[in-house]
Amino acid sequence: MTERTISRRRALRLAAAGSTGLLVGGQVAAQGGSDDNGPPARIVGTASREAEREARDRAEPVKRVLDFERIGKAVAGRFSDRAAEKLRQRDDVRYVETDGTVRAIHHREGHDGGPGGGGDGGGGGDTSQDLTWGIDRTDADVAHANGDTGNGADIAIIDTGIDSDHPDLEANLGAGKAFVKCRGGSCNTNWDDDNDHGTHCAGIAGAVDNSRGVKGVSTEATLHAVKVLDKRGSGSFSDVAAGIEYTADQGWDVGSLSLGASSGSQTVKDACTYAQGKGVLLVAAAGNDGPCSDCVGYPAAYSEVVAVSSTDCSDSLSGFSSTGPEVELAAPGTDIYSTIPGGYDTFSGTSMACPHVSGAGGQLMANGSSNSQTRDTLGSSAESLGLTSNETGAGLLDVASALGHDSSDDGTGNGPNC
Repeated sequence: MTERTISRRRALRLAAAGSTGLLVGGQVAAQGGSDDNGPPARIVGTASREAEREARDRAEPVKRVLDFERIGKAVAGRFSDRAAEKLRQRDDVRYVETDGTVRAIHHREGHDGGPGGGGDGGGGGDTSQDLTWGIDRTDADVAHANGDTGNGADIAIIDTGIDSDHPDLEANLGAGKAFVKCRGGSCNTNWDDDNDHGTHCAGIAGAVDNSRGVKGVSTEATLHAVKVLDKRGSGSFSDVAAGIEYTADQGWDVGSLSLGASSGSQTVKDACTYAQGKGVLLVAAAGNDGPCSDCVGYPAAYSEVVAVSSTDCSDSLSGFSSTGPEVELAAPGTDIYSTIPGGYDTFSGTSMACPHVSGAGGQLMANGSSNSQTRDTLGSSAESLGLTSNETGAGLLDVASALGHDSSDDGTGNGPNC
C-alpha cells in the first residue's frame, strides 16, 4: 500500500497540470489490422536489447514500450507484414501479436438524475442517500458499521476515467493517468470520464459516505483513474497493458478491470503476471455472453486475475453473465445504481459486479493482507447460493464475513431497482 503524502484535492490539481498520461453488453472480439493511419497495429514481445532495438527501428511509428522487467519488454506500434515476419524469425522475439481492441459497453437501464431528481450529482432537491441493494446484499454496510471503510487502500479503476468533480467521488480521488485522450465535454483532468462507465464502476468500489447519493464498498479508499478506454469505451491491448503496468509501478493495492475481449493477448497476460508479482490484486468482469458455458473473457480468464460473475437481487445468476471454470466469485451486477458524470444511473453487467469485489479487496488490503491472502479470504468467506462453481465460483461476495464480522444481514437496501 502507498502512503498518502499529499491531499487528494492537491493530487487532482497536480494530475491535471502534469499527467498526459466489462464488458456489460457482451464480449467483443479482438480487432486490429491496417487502416488509413498506416501498417497494422501490432505488439512485439522482446527478450533482449537487440530485439527491442530492431522492433523500435521497424515500427512505423512506435506507440509505446512496456517494461515487465524479468518477463521482458513489449514494443507497441505499427509494423508492416514484412517487418512483423522479420521480427518473428528472431529467437529473442517472444511473440508478435495484433494490438487488438478492448471495449466497455454498458447497458443503461434508465437514466436518473440522482436523489431528488436534480441531475446534478445530488446537488439539488432531496440530498438523501440510497443504500443500494448491492452494498446491502454483500454486507458492505455491516463492515462500515464496524469501522472497516477501506481507509489506506489504493484502488485503480482501469477504465474510461472517473468524473473528477462528482460530489460522491471527489473526496476519495487520488492521482491518475490517461493512456488515451479525454475528448468529451468535461475534461477537467486528462483522466476524466467522457463515457460514464468508469465513473459508475468507481462509485460502486468507493463512493464516499457523505449522507447523499450513494456509497461504495470502500468508502474511504483512495480511487485512482487509470484511463485506458476512450469516450466510445474503446481501447487497445497495449493501452490496457500500460494501465496495468502503471498500477503496479505505483504500488497500488487493487486494479479493477471492468473490460475485456473474447480473445486473449500475451501482452495483457504479461502485464497481469507483472502486476501480481508486484502485489496487486487484479479483479475483472467475467463477461456478458450469457447464457453460455465456458465463455469467460479476457483478462478475467487469466489465472492472475479474479474473475467475477453477476447475480441479481433474487440471488439468481444474471442472465447475461458469462460462466466457466475461471469464475472465482459472484457479486451483484443486475440493476446497479451508481454514479455517472453529473448524476446517477442504473447499469447492468459483470462490469458492475467487478468493482464490488475490487472494493472488498481494498478493505482487506487496507488491513494488511497481501494480494494472495486477500484472494484466499474473499473465496473462503463467500456465501454459497447453491449454484455451480462455473456460475459463481466460491459463491457470493460477503464483505463483512471476509473482515470477520457477522454477516447474517442479507438485505437488499432501500434504493431503487430491488
